[in-house]
Amino acid sequence: MAELALPPAPFWEFHLPLAPADLLRSAGSSQYVVQEILPPNQLPGQLAAFHAVFRKQGALAILQHFDTLYSILHHFRTVDAVIKEEALELMVKVVSSHSNALTSVLDNPDLVSSLRALHLNALRMNCYVLVRLVEAFEAETGKSSLVGLDSKRKSKKSQAKSFLWEEERQPVIQLLTQLLQLDLHRLWNGLVVEEEFIGLVTGCCYRILENPSLGHQKHQPTREAVIHLLGVALLRYNHMLSATLKVTQMLQHFEHVAPVFVRAVSVWIKDYGMKSIVGELLREIGQKCPQELARDTSGAKGYTAFLAELAEQIPAIVLANMSVLLHHLDGESYGMRNAILAAMTEALLQVLNGEQLEETARSTRDQFLDTLQAHTCDVHGFVRSRVLQLFTRIVQQKALPLTRFQAVVSLAVSRLQDKSVTVVKNAIQLLAAFLSNNPFSCKLSCTDLTELLEKEKQKLQHLRNKYNAKTVVVISPEEEWEAMQPELQATLKGWLCSQQEEEEMDKLETRDPVQLSDSIIQLLRKSNYKDAIQLAHEGVCRFKELQPFAGNGSQADGTKEDLILDVLRTLYTGSQAEGATEKSADVSNTEGDKQVLVEMEQPPELTKQEMLVQYLQDAYKFSAKITEALSMVSRMMYESSVSVVQEAIEFFVIVSQFGVPQAVLGVRRMLPLIWSKEPGIREAVLDAYRRLYLNPSGDSERTRAQSLVQSLSLLMVDASLGTIQCLGEIISEFVQKDEIKPAVVQLLWERFTEKSQCSVMERHASIMLLGMMAQGKPEIVGSNLDVLVKVGLDERVHENYRLAQEVCNTISRIANGQKTGVGKSSTPFRLPQSHLLFERLSEAISVGFARSNMHWIPFKETAVALIYQLAEGPEEISGQILQRCSQQALERFQESEGVEAEPGSSSNGVPAGSSTIESMLLTHLVSLAGDVALQQLVHLELSVSTELRRRRVLGEEKQAKEHAASNSKAQRDKSTGNETTIEEDLGLVGASAEDTEAELIRTICETELLDGKQLLYAFVPLVLKICNNPGFYSDPALSAAAALALGKFCMISAEFCDSQLRLFFTMMEKSTLSSVRANLMIAAGDLAIRFPNLVEPWTPHLYARLRDPCQHVRQTAALVMTHLILKDMVKVKGQVSEMAALLIDPEEEIVGLARNFFTELSGKDNAVYNLLPDIISRLSDPESGIEEQPFRTIMKQLFCFITKDKQTESLVEKLCQRFRTARTERQHHDLAYCLTLLPLTERGLRKMQDNFDCFADKLQDVAVYNCFLAVLGRLRRMGTKPEMKVLIEEFEQKLRICHSRGLDSSTDVARESVCPEGSNTPVLQQAKKVAASSRQRQPLHAANRETDSSPFVTPKSKPQRKTRPKMSIVFSSDEENSPEEEAELKEEETPSKTTPISRASARRAQR
Repeated sequence: MAELALPPAPFWEFHLPLAPADLLRSAGSSQYVVQEILPPNQLPGQLAAFHAVFRKQGALAILQHFDTLYSILHHFRTVDAVIKEEALELMVKVVSSHSNALTSVLDNPDLVSSLRALHLNALRMNCYVLVRLVEAFEAETGKSSLVGLDSKRKSKKSQAKSFLWEEERQPVIQLLTQLLQLDLHRLWNGLVVEEEFIGLVTGCCYRILENPSLGHQKHQPTREAVIHLLGVALLRYNHMLSATLKVTQMLQHFEHVAPVFVRAVSVWIKDYGMKSIVGELLREIGQKCPQELARDTSGAKGYTAFLAELAEQIPAIVLANMSVLLHHLDGESYGMRNAILAAMTEALLQVLNGEQLEETARSTRDQFLDTLQAHTCDVHGFVRSRVLQLFTRIVQQKALPLTRFQAVVSLAVSRLQDKSVTVVKNAIQLLAAFLSNNPFSCKLSCTDLTELLEKEKQKLQHLRNKYNAKTVVVISPEEEWEAMQPELQATLKGWLCSQQEEEEMDKLETRDPVQLSDSIIQLLRKSNYKDAIQLAHEGVCRFKELQPFAGNGSQADGTKEDLILDVLRTLYTGSQAEGATEKSADVSNTEGDKQVLVEMEQPPELTKQEMLVQYLQDAYKFSAKITEALSMVSRMMYESSVSVVQEAIEFFVIVSQFGVPQAVLGVRRMLPLIWSKEPGIREAVLDAYRRLYLNPSGDSERTRAQSLVQSLSLLMVDASLGTIQCLGEIISEFVQKDEIKPAVVQLLWERFTEKSQCSVMERHASIMLLGMMAQGKPEIVGSNLDVLVKVGLDERVHENYRLAQEVCNTISRIANGQKTGVGKSSTPFRLPQSHLLFERLSEAISVGFARSNMHWIPFKETAVALIYQLAEGPEEISGQILQRCSQQALERFQESEGVEAEPGSSSNGVPAGSSTIESMLLTHLVSLAGDVALQQLVHLELSVSTELRRRRVLGEEKQAKEHAASNSKAQRDKSTGNETTIEEDLGLVGASAEDTEAELIRTICETELLDGKQLLYAFVPLVLKICNNPGFYSDPALSAAAALALGKFCMISAEFCDSQLRLFFTMMEKSTLSSVRANLMIAAGDLAIRFPNLVEPWTPHLYARLRDPCQHVRQTAALVMTHLILKDMVKVKGQVSEMAALLIDPEEEIVGLARNFFTELSGKDNAVYNLLPDIISRLSDPESGIEEQPFRTIMKQLFCFITKDKQTESLVEKLCQRFRTARTERQHHDLAYCLTLLPLTERGLRKMQDNFDCFADKLQDVAVYNCFLAVLGRLRRMGTKPEMKVLIEEFEQKLRICHSRGLDSSTDVARESVCPEGSNTPVLQQAKKVAASSRQRQPLHAANRETDSSPFVTPKSKPQRKTRPKMSIVFSSDEENSPEEEAELKEEETPSKTTPISRASARRAQR
């Protein structure tokens, strides 16, 4: 550049403008001003001229052609893209050339001022143009990327050159970095480089960082270049303050820059040593107003992300500056609290971790942990959730001190009851982390730990007793004196040199020699040598004639020192020797005033034992807390949140792996979730059982199979039928996926056939597991049918009917597999009547009929069902079984009467009295007859009907083929007409054939099965007689079996059912046996589905069982009514309030059923909304037996299903209007409370205000008034609009006026018993107090409690007593239902209304 011609020195100076327009006007004669903005058509030529001058003069050419570049910037939006790209390319060359030239210029020590001015102006101009071009290209790229027109707006030439600004900006930034690395201070006469210039260069960097796409991985080189440029500016040009302000500003407005600036700060610290930038940034963030951060959530989000990531990268530096942020922990922004807590956690994990911490670091660690623990109870759910997540990290990285284990575990357990779903989920995760990383044991059984702890405590006590007598070592006085003498001599010399003896001696009091000696000895023992020396010197001076102070006190210093030392030695050693003598004489002297005792260190054995006991105590406390959490987590498996359910399942898997005994309850509890409609929950259950049971430990395949079978067998011990069904679904799923090895199946067969040694329980579990596996692969059982029959149903079957029942269940999988595996035209799988299976089954039923075995009835039921499933002509086999069993019963009857049986006697004869025949035989007989009747019905309606349809389809297909073959030989015109006609006929025949088949089956059921000629009919009189005479046939098992048999017979024929419904429901109401009532309730549910029109008039009696005094009956009724209502088989009337009352049932299982019912019902349009007025009306009635507090509990749960604004507004209006018809204070309270449960909006409040007159006169009641104030209070907390606030204030004023007016009038005017004339408001009557508890709601009394010898027939009705009319809230939606009658029904009382039940859901439409 030295050879290039230099332009003359300008008379002006270029100032960097604040805005481009500032260059068009002059602020002084020496300031550069743009003379002319060139039109766009002149720019190419002028740019070429600038290029030519640049070749001659170098970078200083800008001094003459700045206006050209300024014009390009001015017309940047309209100028051709080629010009813009050429200008950028040229300016990069110019700045690069100038950078190279400045290297030599700045190195010249004799830099003249004219040359410095030239280069300074050129540097400012070049950098200004280049930076503005960068910003212009960046803005254009950002705008194009937003509208997606980047590629369309490129010119052809630009596309040919493939100009991409994203590729060009990195070299530009690197060029500017290179320029800043020069010693530019010399251009400013060695002073500070002007702030405007540094701001110009760094400004384009911040502008580039504002682009959201810069965070992509492909732009990492550009990000690094920008970071290094800013680093150079920080290091060399005092850019700290500006960078701090700019970074905090960008964090507030651009969320994407947080990770970029975290990386930037890390580079600035590592490569440029700018640690102070962290303190400045944190101080700037800490000074932000907490209230503003709470309002500006987007700005706070940027700060929180920056703080959290920065603490993760450089925790030590953040820790040093943490104090400036701590006040935000008390601020309103939950995001800032989360970020600071996260920063604390990073410091705990990376800096304050370990056992070798200094005292200061340990104190800081404890403070941080205290802060984290305190914020587990933060007011914001997100903060509580975040803290639990942070504790999970701390526990997983084993950074939590053992001393805090119990405290944090307790906090996690308490958070399981949090209202926030996220908090609960993270609390479960934290407990799981504690389990996985606990320092105690891999097995955490409280029982085992308790036994071990007691054992070790006893051992510790024994060791303490053993070492109770502590060993004492007496150190000789001479040895002690020798040890203290050097220090004593040094102190004595210092004292003698102080020249203060006489002054101090004057201050001393005259003492007795003995007292003085004792004082000196005590001071020596306390190592207070100076005072001891002073007292010794006093003694020498005052008592020199007495021992041990005898001596010449006027000697020299050296002699004085020896004298004082001799006195001190005599006193100390003499007292110690005397003390030792006294100690030896009395060892029990614990004071030790005259003796120095040194206790030996505690024995290592005792120390280890104390540590072991403490360890076991901590382990027990930890295990107890985990056990406490089990019941809480198990209840969360049926929450609505899928994530919480999944975490609960995962928690129980981990607990099970640690051997907590109570975990098996949770593992069983998760079984029903296999039926969940949520794929995530179902898969979580499958994965849980896969991890728990399908990966057993063992060296060989056989060992692993034994472990798997043993685990599954233990799971089925005492398991309910529902649990076994769920487990079967899981195992069948595993079998279908081939996750269960063949060795497991082989072992199960060996156990079943007793080839492998096992217990009866294990054999029972083996056949059950085989049946479960057969659900997935029926061939497992099908190929071993003979083994099942010969082994499971051998001559020992009467010894174990439970095993025989499971064998039947397992064999039935064959039929179930055939149903799903065959097509419509395939022949159903049936076995001949002569098959060994049916022979063994008949024999087992017949042999066990006359034996008393509680398992025979369930086995018989399964066996009969299996016969109808697999046998050809099952009615013949079942008929033979019935005849054989009837014959046995008759023979037993004849034997008891002493009369020989006549040949050919039938079973039609009914015994005259229950005393002549054993109740057990009657029980077995009626139970068998009922099972055969029901299975015959199922066989006709399913198997026979399906077979008829199959044969018809085959016949139609055969006819169609024959007709098609005949048509192919006939003439085309005739065949066409005939074909159409026959196809129509076939269609008509197919449609009418199905009706004909259904009618045939119905006719058989109605007219033939219970015909007098049929075998089943012979048992009807017996069943009816037992049911009609409960006093005569008083055996509970017989009564229950007869009631169930009656229900099964009623299922066959509508005519028979209609004739026996009165007896049926009378037994349901009046029977004193809960088993009878429960059985009949189940049968009533089936009848309601089969004959809905017959059962519909009796619906109130079905609802009545929901308040049965027996818990089992109520639970059964709740299940049955749930199914009937949800399947639209029963009209949902106001009596559904009985279901609502179950929400406060003392039995938790029944409460769960009621909750599930209303949850399912809420998914059916507006069902809950439509029923809610009826429920409120009935439950608020004082006669209902529901007290006020239980009523509120029910309403809280029901109003959770009211979520739509329209429903809320409608209910507000209805409830307000009901105040007019309410007659008791209790009803006023209930209505007002219901209003507080509604999620009111502005429209809801206006509805309430429109109906103000309905409840204005009730506001004098304090309870009603407070409820309305609660409604307004909740509306205020919602942060409503200004006009809403005005509405609330007006409404509250009206409430207050009416309340005050009512109170005033009540004090002046006595309460009248008659309603004032002209008033439409009923007179208030105090609600009758219900003495009974909420559960005791007038249970049905049993009329047959008094047993007598007379047969029990349908009782006659008693004269009705006159009762006062009930005072209730009447809704327009209430259906007129007659009050519940006494269970004693007369013939004329039998309901005659047989309104058909519509299956349509129109009645559930919103009223």
